[in-house]
Amino acid sequence: MNSSITFARKTSLAYAALCRPLCQQWNLPQTAFDILMFLANNPDYHTASDIVEVRRIKANLVSVNVERLAREGYLVRQAVQGDRRKARLILTEKAGPVIVQGRQVQRDFFNLLFRNTDEETRRAFFAAMETMEKNLDQILEEADQ
Repeated sequence: MNSSITFARKTSLAYAALCRPLCQQWNLPQTAFDILMFLANNPDYHTASDIVEVRRIKANLVSVNVERLAREGYLVRQAVQGDRRKARLILTEKAGPVIVQGRQVQRDFFNLLFRNTDEETRRAFFAAMETMEKNLDQILEEADQ
């Protein structure tokens, strides 16, 4: 089990290291960058509470960074009808170049992560992940009954 914690930690550190130059270029903290990329890559999720729940970023960090991104013009808040406490977070045109560059960093990270692996190994990895995801869905479904 310890190796999975080490793997997750190293993955996070390596990703942050690859993102650092881009974050410095745009003067964005890693969390603000992560929020922009999450919203851009996951259009079904669009509120601060979605970010907290799905990305598991602490609510206070999401709040501070969403405020900063709104103030700097990277996103706007749109009230959700029927719930004045919720706001839909909408990326602005200003966020576009950050997202384009961020997606390239993500592609580069993925390619580096799978460097020195052949296609068969990659296929086996993704097949195992798909099976585990189905197993997780089943576990969660059974736990809700």
